[in-house]
Amino acid sequence: MSEEKSLNFLEEIIEQDIAEGKNGGRIHTRFPPEPNGYLHIGHATSICLNFGLAKKYNGKCNLRFDDTNPVTEETEYVESIKADIKWLLQGTGSEWANELYASDYFEQLYEFAVTLIKKGLAYVDDYSSEEIAATKGSTTEPGKESPSRSRSIEENLQLFADMRAGKYKDGEKVLRAKIDMAHPNLLLRDPLMYRIKHAHHHRTGDKWCIYPMYDFAHGQSDSIEHITHSICTLEFIHHRPLYDWFIEKLDIFPSHQYEFARRNLTYTVMSKRKLLQLVNEKHVSGWDDPRMPTISGMRRRGYPAEAIRQFCDTIGIAKRENISDVGVLEFCVREHLNKTANRVMAVLDPVKLVITNYPEGQEEIFNSENNPEDASAGSRQLHFSRELWIEREDFMEEPPKKFFRLGPGLMVRLKNAYIVKCTGFNKDAAGNVTEVLCEYLPETKSGSDTSGLTVKGTIHWVSVPHAKTAEVRLYDRLFKVEDPSSEEGDFKDYINPDSMHILPSVYIEPGLADAKPGERVQFMRKGYFCVDKDSTPDKVIFNRTVTLKDAWAKEMKKA
Repeated sequence: MSEEKSLNFLEEIIEQDIAEGKNGGRIHTRFPPEPNGYLHIGHATSICLNFGLAKKYNGKCNLRFDDTNPVTEETEYVESIKADIKWLLQGTGSEWANELYASDYFEQLYEFAVTLIKKGLAYVDDYSSEEIAATKGSTTEPGKESPSRSRSIEENLQLFADMRAGKYKDGEKVLRAKIDMAHPNLLLRDPLMYRIKHAHHHRTGDKWCIYPMYDFAHGQSDSIEHITHSICTLEFIHHRPLYDWFIEKLDIFPSHQYEFARRNLTYTVMSKRKLLQLVNEKHVSGWDDPRMPTISGMRRRGYPAEAIRQFCDTIGIAKRENISDVGVLEFCVREHLNKTANRVMAVLDPVKLVITNYPEGQEEIFNSENNPEDASAGSRQLHFSRELWIEREDFMEEPPKKFFRLGPGLMVRLKNAYIVKCTGFNKDAAGNVTEVLCEYLPETKSGSDTSGLTVKGTIHWVSVPHAKTAEVRLYDRLFKVEDPSSEEGDFKDYINPDSMHILPSVYIEPGLADAKPGERVQFMRKGYFCVDKDSTPDKVIFNRTVTLKDAWAKEMKKA
């Protein structure tokens, strides 16, 4: 009998709220990304959490873009975020109930600000950002009040209207909440509510030249949408008293914030600012570079959405900051692809094998099952001939005792075909092996072997006259250290120079030449691969999604 999974702390809160009839038993969450970059694996946890809770408790989840900073936001980011969420949630039955934007509420937020001014709880300040910072105080010293704090309600209303009308330059005036310049929580020392930005907004154009600060817009947007459970990461825990203060003073729907620990991942960075640096400084090819921790990068690399969701479920949520092992994510990817990816043959580092006793010009066709884990995947035909491509590492001139592949006098089975025995090899003038010479044993044909011979090794191959070529991109971890952000110096100093190797001419089964972008396969004995979006009808490109085993852990032990 399987053990029932225990509730996480947010599920416990929700179930108690439902039992007590809070909000009429209604559950409404939201996922509120800022459209200033691409989503990454940390966002995937929040997506799975917010949409998952809504689905589990028959509630709703909004997608709301917190688009309050026109300088950093672009429509490209909006579209990429929507595409990533749809892809990640495919097959779950979850979808956003409403697509909303903080900019939808700019007029309402402006009126909220006017209400606070009328109540004597907000004022227009002439201080610059530097003066505000200098007078904020510290954890041991109270802040100093601005001379503007004593302005009359009437003057503040007029100045705020003038700010909206565009009468002032950027940074010339701000609107601040009038709370307490000696408050022990520095975020409540008269925080900014509005700043002037003469910048084009991706949705509202040039209608506005004042924009609400995130801390003012975020909580009020939750309230406007009647969000019952506003789920944020831990860095916002000290912001909650400010959100609650605004809600109390405005007397609006009391949306409540709950915090969980953000999810970091080893061997990468999750800061949007640092990811943007990697993109802008050309350390990666773009936001969807397969080495990036972005959802679009992982999709391009070949990570299935199901595996990412399984990873998020496996690591769960917590109240303490931690860093998750990327090996757990890779395990989830391998586990899913093992069940779903067809097995195919590709030779990455080729050397020619010649079967000297196989008739020249003769060919055979063998059947090969596509996936031993999935009988419904069927089978395919493999062409066999006198000359084959095999991996260079599958031959050694002087093999050690436990080398169960090819070497002088050694026998190996060719996958789905015959047992062959190595009889010799040829070299070029530089001493490189150019051909491995073998004889095949006709009675050892796979499926009808009458020889009684057993060999310990089986290798993959591709028929020379039938092979097609492909480009293969071997991806590895983007950084050399587990936590590059915590190391001394510039985090970019720890970029792994071996995070990508391009093999321009790999031999593949002929059927793979027609593989479509996004198609995932297992190259037997080599790893899982995905067809890249850069592929063309004339040139198919495969990205290595993940190796068959955790080779990195072995290398780290050696080091």
